[in-house]
Amino acid sequence: MNKARFSRLGFILAAAGSAVGLGNIWKFPYMTGENGGGAFVLIYLFTITFIGLSLFIAEVLLGKASRNDAVSTFEELAPKNGHIWKYAGFMIFTGLLIFSFYTIVIGWILKYIYVSATSLPLNAKEAGAAFGGMVTTETFTQFAFFNLAFFIIMFILSKGIKQGIEKINLILMPLLIGILLALLLYATTLNGFSQALDFLFVPDWSKVTSTTIIKAVGHAFFTLSVGMGTIMTYAASLNKDANIVRASASVAILDTVIALVAGIVIFSFVFNAGAEPSAGPGLVFISLPTIFSSFGILGNIFSVSFFVALAFAGITSAVSIIEPGVLYMNTRFKISRIKSLVILGFITYGMGTMALLSNVKEYASYVTFGGKGFFDILDFASSSILMPLGGIIIAIFVGYVMQKERVYSLLKDHTNDSIFNLWYFSIKYITPIGVLAIMINELFFK
Repeated sequence: MNKARFSRLGFILAAAGSAVGLGNIWKFPYMTGENGGGAFVLIYLFTITFIGLSLFIAEVLLGKASRNDAVSTFEELAPKNGHIWKYAGFMIFTGLLIFSFYTIVIGWILKYIYVSATSLPLNAKEAGAAFGGMVTTETFTQFAFFNLAFFIIMFILSKGIKQGIEKINLILMPLLIGILLALLLYATTLNGFSQALDFLFVPDWSKVTSTTIIKAVGHAFFTLSVGMGTIMTYAASLNKDANIVRASASVAILDTVIALVAGIVIFSFVFNAGAEPSAGPGLVFISLPTIFSSFGILGNIFSVSFFVALAFAGITSAVSIIEPGVLYMNTRFKISRIKSLVILGFITYGMGTMALLSNVKEYASYVTFGGKGFFDILDFASSSILMPLGGIIIAIFVGYVMQKERVYSLLKDHTNDSIFNLWYFSIKYITPIGVLAIMINELFFK
């Protein structure tokens, strides 16, 4: 196994880099906008504590206890007759599916940094046509930025734990936070700032439905990157004396604060322009560029800053989700990091190419299966099946397969008995039921 270890700060920033991704700055705001604002936020904050953080601590515990790859972790920590648990390590492949299409989205963001610096769309119709045209017709442009994103991420990974992953997070995470805080500072001067605060933090319970609750619970789970072996892999490189609970709470707090700051910034601009907060997934790529264009040259600066922050969030997440596969190949088959990256890169680049072409009108029919484009298939399989299944497996393994005494021994120096009992109850009962509800909703009612 790689002997390089994360420092405590390095682990927090790397794990936060994994958690803080497009879900925080792109998905959280538009989901909040679509689901009524403050009530959605409060449900999200409640569930991130009792589901997201519970699973995060459990995954860190597993990685730190075994100090090995995800597959070997389940093999080593399972009872002697529990050989079937080695198959739980399938979750390392979830990251490969996500990486394949996630890199395409990062490519779109890199393209929008260029658009922001040159000519922003003047109205929503123009912005919608530009984004839609890029995705469905501009094959060469998409490939150019997809390749750029792909090779940036692979270069970072080639440098290893200390010089690659930790170093890039020590640089990009503070820059990401700095850009968002600068945008937040400006947002306080806008007329829409107070409206944004009311929308995000004053709940309107009349807008809450069962769908709202499920979506809030689902996002709280997904935002921390649990259920795909990434956090387990990072925890395997955590120093032995690191406080699991404190480090996990730090990541969850940082992840949540960044999502809330991004929401305040985006909705301040949205309300200031008199636009609709419920614009959906197009909020970032269609509504915001149009709003920024009304600011003149200052709008170009805001837009570049925003998309650079979004790119940083995407890159730090993308780096993390392929690392479990690299560690597995390195420890199990003694394949070097570079060779592992070449193999995994070849696989993910191939799937990414198919996913990209599935959105292009000219080629979509060749990469559509069962009425779904390959991009949508990868997204659905990873987010609706594999990640929830990984989360349920972690909860069941820690709550039912591992002896409670052993779990307690791993956490007793990091928390008190009351908090441990609350967390243990959550990981045994609340978390698996909550994640199962998300999975059923995604599979049968979406």
